[in-house]
Formats: sequence, C-alpha cells, structure tokens
Amino acid sequence: MKLSLSTFEIWQILQSKLFGKWVFSKLLCMKAPYFGSISPRFNELRPNYCKVHVAKRRSILNHFGTVHAIAMCNMAELAGGTMTEVTVPSTHRWIPKGMTVEYLKKASSELTAIATPLGEFDWSTAGKFLVGVEIKDLAGVCVFRATISMWVAPKPCKL
Repeated sequence: MKLSLSTFEIWQILQSKLFGKWVFSKLLCMKAPYFGSISPRFNELRPNYCKVHVAKRRSILNHFGTVHAIAMCNMAELAGGTMTEVTVPSTHRWIPKGMTVEYLKKASSELTAIATPLGEFDWSTAGKFLVGVEIKDLAGVCVFRATISMWVAPKPCKL
C-alpha cells in the first residue's frame, strides 16, 4: 500500500477541481513556508514545465512601488524547484546549488514565472541540472531571468 503521493500526483488530482490550483499552492507553501511570502498560484505543472502566477500586492513591493527583486527570486526558485521535483525520477534527489539572475525591467504588474530545463541531462550519473526561469509582466515583457543550478544525484541504495 502506497502511503504518500508525489508532488505531481497531488497536482494531477487537484488541478482540475474547483479551487484545486489554489489548494495545491497552499499545500506546497505549507511544505516550504517561505514561499508563502509571495502568495503564489500554480497555473501549470508537468515534467519539464512549471508556470506560477503572483499578483501584485503591497506585501511584495519595494519603495518604488514595483515588485521587489527578492520576491522575483523567490518566484524563480519556487517555479524552478517545483519543475525539478516533478521532472527528476523518483530514484534521484536534488538540491539547488546556485542561481544567477538578471533584472531586465521594473516589474509594475502581476507576474508569471515559467521554468523549463536548459539542455539535456544524463540521469545515469550525478551532475548539474540547469533550469531556466523567465518572469513576465501582464504585457508579456520579460522583466527577470534566472538560471538555477540544481545538483541531481541517484539516491543511495537502502539495505
């Protein structure tokens, strides 16, 4: 008997239900509480793809009235990490090792982050799994770009 569901299995159950995407977003933020600071809403999730929305609200603004740079970093890490979680085989584990970011324009509206892998990965060995994240405003203009380096390795064998 299987006692727990994977992140992707939970998404598949909830995403088509009334308030399901909202519930999924809240559950994920319960597991990783810091992401609750941006009040994300997952729109799409599948292996090799994650789309997350964040509304423009006072709690994530800077003194200029635009979305704070670190709020966008949180968005990028959430989208990139969740995409990695549903992409990496269950025989492997992963952890973020680094992130480079570019702030391209002021973010003056609600935002959408899209995370996808950058290139192919050899699952037979440990190594860097690179994730690209673009954050766009309501007009579809890219305001932020990140490359996240995830360390992926096979899980140790249990005896």
